[in-house]
Amino acid sequence: MVKVVYVSSNGEKREAEAEPGMTVMETAVKIGIDEILGECGGACACATCHVYVAPEWFDKLPPASPMEIDMLDFAVDPRPNSRLSCQISLTEELDGLVVETPERQG
Repeated sequence: MVKVVYVSSNGEKREAEAEPGMTVMETAVKIGIDEILGECGGACACATCHVYVAPEWFDKLPPASPMEIDMLDFAVDPRPNSRLSCQISLTEELDGLVVETPERQG
């Protein structure tokens, strides 16, 4: 199992355990993280699963694809550490990953 820590925009932390291969978005939806909508179901066709990856984890992720980079243009308040959680597949190396949800999704 891989642990993910979700930090809401108001600082509330929730931890979840997921099977390797699940995405950060799938895990959030499964445990009811309301700030991650995932309206496209993980097809990288919207920006409603936008998260901020904690700085200590950002460089451990594979680079964003050109499609993800384009979709982040539609995110509300994107930052240099923004990613779409549907594009982050969980691996054992990401055990303990910390992501922050924005105040609202686009």
